[in-house]
Amino acid sequence: MVIGTGMVAQRFKKMEHQDHLLIFASGVSNSKCEDDLAYKREYDLLLNAITQNPGKHMVYFSTTSIFDPFETESKYVRHKLALEQLIKERASSFNIFRISNLVGHSDNKNTVINFYVGQILHGAAFQLWQNATRNLIDIDDAFLVMQHILVNALFKNGIVNIANTESYTTGRIINEIETFFGRKAIYEEVNRGTAFSIDISAIEPIINQLGINFDKAYLTNLLNKYYAVKP
Repeated sequence: MVIGTGMVAQRFKKMEHQDHLLIFASGVSNSKCEDDLAYKREYDLLLNAITQNPGKHMVYFSTTSIFDPFETESKYVRHKLALEQLIKERASSFNIFRISNLVGHSDNKNTVINFYVGQILHGAAFQLWQNATRNLIDIDDAFLVMQHILVNALFKNGIVNIANTESYTTGRIINEIETFFGRKAIYEEVNRGTAFSIDISAIEPIINQLGINFDKAYLTNLLNKYYAVKP
């Protein structure tokens, strides 16, 4: 069973007939959301899903923003941690995946790449956080790792980080987008943000086994894969 309609839910559709799994991919997708009602709806939906599906193995998608010092007190991060705790207490078994910034076909304007691409293509000004880094991973690569974990029953009742081996400065991301589209970004540099690390040692053997290559061209390849139709 897959609950949700977004990018992650769509990617996991191929696993929806695995009856022992309860894949919860619904809820707040904007990390800047301040709407308490939206968070409550997701909490209630998750609790109901667990209650109505006793014995199923819960699969939940959390966030690596938990490790970002600038986000630790945000409503979004506190909400994600609360849902992780709910699953630990109420689900009969589970896998919690803390995922970094996914890149894929999505109408969500709030994803990292979609936001920057939208601002640059529309000539809209934005702030560039000089000290911030963002970890970007292809939805297809993230799915392959998570699918491998679920099929092989790894990290049961555990939390594992799903991320790129490298994080990118916001400046580099914007430069790549500028080069790709041949457009100049309009931004104000501000002294905000910080680099933070994400421990992916648990999945490195899986990354190697699957042949996923986070090389120097990875960011460029993401743009070519998902944004090749240029205006």
